[in-house]
Amino acid sequence: MEKISNGTAQREHLKSRLGFILISAGCAIGVGNVWKFPWMVGQYGGGMFVLIYLACLLLMGVPALTMEFAVGRAAQKSPAKIYDALGKGNTPWKIHSWMAVLGNLVLMMFYVPVASWMLRYFVDMALGKFQGLTPEAVGGAFDAMMLDWKSMLIYSAILTVVCFIINSTGVDKGVEKVSKVMMIALLVIMIVLAINSIFLPGAGEGLKFYLVPDIENFMATGPINVIVGAMNQAFFTLSLGIGSMAIFGSYIGKDRALMGESVNVSLLDTFVAFTSGLIIFPACYAYGVAPDAGPGLIFVTLPNIFNNLPGGRLWGALFFVFMSFAAISTVIAVFENILSCTMDIFNWSRKKAAIVDCIAILILMVPCILGFSVWSNIALPKIGNIMDMEDFLVSNLLLPIGALAFILFCTLRYGWGWKNFVNEANAGKGMKVQNWMRWYMTIVLPIMIVIIFVMGLISKFAPDFNIMDLFK
Repeated sequence: MEKISNGTAQREHLKSRLGFILISAGCAIGVGNVWKFPWMVGQYGGGMFVLIYLACLLLMGVPALTMEFAVGRAAQKSPAKIYDALGKGNTPWKIHSWMAVLGNLVLMMFYVPVASWMLRYFVDMALGKFQGLTPEAVGGAFDAMMLDWKSMLIYSAILTVVCFIINSTGVDKGVEKVSKVMMIALLVIMIVLAINSIFLPGAGEGLKFYLVPDIENFMATGPINVIVGAMNQAFFTLSLGIGSMAIFGSYIGKDRALMGESVNVSLLDTFVAFTSGLIIFPACYAYGVAPDAGPGLIFVTLPNIFNNLPGGRLWGALFFVFMSFAAISTVIAVFENILSCTMDIFNWSRKKAAIVDCIAILILMVPCILGFSVWSNIALPKIGNIMDMEDFLVSNLLLPIGALAFILFCTLRYGWGWKNFVNEANAGKGMKVQNWMRWYMTIVLPIMIVIIFVMGLISKFAPDFNIMDLFK
């Protein structure tokens, strides 16, 4: 195992650049790429949203990701100890360390159950349980799964234990090797499914909706709403703000400049999201399915589509294998973050930390699973059930606030400072951070994050608010 020293401690080191790119992309790629991205494309009018999303990913996602990688590589520590390693442990910046630890834990409290849905649907699809069912019966199957909390506990527990076993073997022996296999298999499956969807009868209208910008749809939806929605998706798809990417920055050497690596990770993440649209929208239009069907787009609508496809049982099983890989890749990556934090905080061995963390996640995920059945009466107004509460805490609060903290830390002299950030980010060969980017990263980028934060709160607590009314 390759290790690099940091004071008296030694830190595990990823063996290859490909491993770093695939594992980082694996953290970013998840259910949001396959479910949320197509759903938002459908909600916000198709091709114009895609175009703006790509622009936002380049202008906002890549700089923020570069900063998180740089902080992690310079510190050579987990998010729990980043600011200590960079000489800011006894300052307000330390608060963000604890926010990052909390964010990773809360994220897994609801993300593991969601990943288990994908695994359950793969098993049911492979066994042919959806064959011959009416659309109403398929919808009922999803509702029945959510109520079957015992089965969901079993699937979630199996997923948790297997992923922690992988993580316990180490970064290069477990996390890196498994992530490489899963990510490559994921990409191959996606390409096959996309080709199948593109050649369906009537798929052309779906491709037109998805790929051709429509000004009328853009204006009807509301330009400001489309732009804010695209900014939101571009930011959150990269899992920025809670140290999920900083941890992998701490596992790499200084032979490559970090902006180029951020571009590579972002491109791979975007490829998965974009290809998911090529799978879903042609199939939706071929079978008369509404493109903005939300969660039902996958769990209710797609099983019906597969039921009408030649070899649909096989295609459906492959699709949910892909969904499972996408979800599990994120689980493994975030588990690594949690594990590294535990090791740094308590100075435990990897295996001891894995056992304790595994038990903790097994307990913490129970409320989310029960929140759809025996605890369904527990809810907050304007937010929703237990899963909605956990998602709100992470997506609407901890992620944007955390990303803002990383950006300010890298650009302000009261933090790490621009000079230190640039020296770290530009170490090695590849694409460099340029001096002219300073005003953008210091002023424009934080404003973007604040806008996302505010609009996220508005969407929860004032859903009828129309931002265009402010300009009348």
